[in-house]
Amino acid sequence: MTSSAFPDIRSAGQPANPSLRRVTFIAAVAAIGGFLFGYDSAVINGAVTGIQHHFDISSSETGTIVASALLGSAVGAGIAGGLADRIGRLRVMHIAAALFAISALGSSMPFSVWDLGVWRALGGVAIGLASLLGPTYIAEVAPTHYRGRLASFQQAAIVLGITASQLVNWVIAQSAGGESQNSLGPLEAWQWMLMAAVVPAVLYSVLASRIPESPHFLVTTGRLHQARAALRDIEGTGVDTEARITEIRLAHERSDKPRISDLFGGRFGLLPIVWTGIGLAVFQQLVGINVIFYYSSILWQSVGIKQSSSLLISLSTSVINIVGTVVAMLLIDRIGRKPLALIGSAGMAVSLALAAWAFSYKTGSGDSLSIPDTQGTVALIAAHAFVFFFAVSWGVILWVMVGEMFPLKIRAAAISVATAFNWIANWAVTETFPRLSDWNLSATYVVYAAFAVLSFGFISKFVRETNGKELGDAS
Repeated sequence: MTSSAFPDIRSAGQPANPSLRRVTFIAAVAAIGGFLFGYDSAVINGAVTGIQHHFDISSSETGTIVASALLGSAVGAGIAGGLADRIGRLRVMHIAAALFAISALGSSMPFSVWDLGVWRALGGVAIGLASLLGPTYIAEVAPTHYRGRLASFQQAAIVLGITASQLVNWVIAQSAGGESQNSLGPLEAWQWMLMAAVVPAVLYSVLASRIPESPHFLVTTGRLHQARAALRDIEGTGVDTEARITEIRLAHERSDKPRISDLFGGRFGLLPIVWTGIGLAVFQQLVGINVIFYYSSILWQSVGIKQSSSLLISLSTSVINIVGTVVAMLLIDRIGRKPLALIGSAGMAVSLALAAWAFSYKTGSGDSLSIPDTQGTVALIAAHAFVFFFAVSWGVILWVMVGEMFPLKIRAAAISVATAFNWIANWAVTETFPRLSDWNLSATYVVYAAFAVLSFGFISKFVRETNGKELGDAS
């Protein structure tokens, strides 16, 4: 989900005899990390009710366990770039795959709720690694005239991973009688849900062994013979390897090491453009989008919908997420980033306000929760509309804009800071939602709607269009 923090090493010219099929396969393998990112992030949605029943934990403890993965993600994202530069992109892919698999196994058979949190945090480290590594690797190997399409594999893989996790959760729950706390063989259904992530993690590791190391890494570490072989594998046998190696060397020599100190100097400490990037990153999360992906199962149960039906609703919203993402990819270069963001903010504000109104009609407590049919229908439509408006706008636009809006001198450091704030805001919303919903679900959605309104004003006043401009021109 993040933009590459490494220098752009490709020339404007077309590479010699590129094998589109081969480079597409290479990019698709790298994007499996994005699939695991989405899968591991959202799989907890189906398992959370079973976890609550199994360990008899409160809403506060539930929020902590779910959010623990996000703290690990921040760590993983923080170390990914340096680790990839030291040991290579492929080795980091294998490390991420191993961490995903270990986390899935450990999470599925925890001794207590607290070691479950540790296993989830370990999976979060893998998410952080994958969030930076996938787009970085793809940007380094993709031919210039295919880079945009190949780079979109990462975002597409993330939303497919989210959808796959909800489908697997629903199938497993149905096999266990519709509820995640029911037994299914030697384990409970929620344990199988968490364990299922082992399969794509192993696939990621196996397929990563069939793609070449990044030529950028090989050149900068002096492995020129391997770099030539990797370039021929990626770009075809007709590529001028010596010219490409020279380009990579020159790009590396011209690139400045990102420094946090370069971000300071504005009236309020940081440069205004950095505050704008942070604002984009924070607003993307404060509208509450990940409540849908992490908690929709218990959200719908909290208004009287059965668990089996709530899992099916979670699956349907994930499908809407895919549709919205595809629409965004088709429109973002046609109508621009800023107009699409404004449309998304307005649509999210209305959808969240309608959901808040509908949830205000919730009655009962415990197992007798209910919501009138009319309000229940409005809530379902509003939730799906909210996901669509987010996916068609802020879900894609944030990562496109933070990659385009900063001056080249501070671009890598500014992207890192914006990404860190995005994770922090994600953690804050994820940690607080269970307690806020216990307090007042309708009021919680009023808060998210208010942030959507504020995001509209923020885009209108502070964000400049970056569509069609050279990197840094929109600052």
